[in-house]
Amino acid sequence: MKDTEKRDDEAPEAVAEEAGEQPVEEQPTEPGEQDEATEQDEVVAERADEPADEPADEEGDADVLDDGETLEGIETDGVEAEEDAIAADLDKARAEAESYLDDLRRLQADFDNYRKRTLREQTARAASASQALVARLLPVLDNFELAVSSAERSRDFDRMLKGVEMVFGELREVLEAEGLVRIEAEGKPFDPERHEAVIAVEEEDTEPGMVVDIVRAGYELRGKVLRPAMVKVAK
Repeated sequence: MKDTEKRDDEAPEAVAEEAGEQPVEEQPTEPGEQDEATEQDEVVAERADEPADEPADEEGDADVLDDGETLEGIETDGVEAEEDAIAADLDKARAEAESYLDDLRRLQADFDNYRKRTLREQTARAASASQALVARLLPVLDNFELAVSSAERSRDFDRMLKGVEMVFGELREVLEAEGLVRIEAEGKPFDPERHEAVIAVEEEDTEPGMVVDIVRAGYELRGKVLRPAMVKVAK
C-alpha cells in the first residue's frame, strides 16, 4: 500500500522531468509570414523608440519658439526705435520750418515798412525841392510884376526892355543853380541824342551835318537831356 502511494507520487515528477527534458520543436514558418513578423518587430521597435524621442522634439520646438519670439522682439524694438528717430527728426524739421517762416514774416514786415518809409521820404524830398525852387522863383515873379507895372505907366520901351532882361537874367541864374544847362547846338555837329533836326538847308561854306541855326533851345538837367534842341541842319 505504501509502495503504491510512492509510485503514485513519483509519477507526476517523472512526467514533469520528461516534459522538461524534451526540447520544443520549432515549427517551420513560411517566407511571407517571416517578413510580416519582421515588419511587426520593426514597428514595435519604432513605437518603443518614439516615447524617448518625443521629449527631445518638444524641447527643440520650445527652443525654436523661444528663438522666434526673441527675433520678433528684437525686430519690434528696432522698428519702434526707428519710428521714434523719424518722429524726432520730423519734429525738429517742423520746428526749424516754423522758425524760418517767422524770420521770413519779420523780414517781409521790415521790408514793407522800409518801402513805405522810403516812399514817404522821397515824396517829402520832392516836395521840399519844389518848395525851395518856388521860393527862389518868387523874386523873379516880383520883378516881372514891377517891369510890367513900370511899362504901363511910362510906356518907355527901353526901360521895359531893360527890366525884362533883368528878370530873364535872374530866372536863368535860379535855374542854373538847380542844374539846368542850355545845350550848345549852333556850329556843332548834329547829335541825335541832344539835337532834333526840323529842317535841312543848303548853306555855303558849311559842311553837311552841321547845325546852322537853333529854332528852339534845348536844356540838360544834371547831365540828363531834359529837352533836345530843335535845329536846322546843313545838307
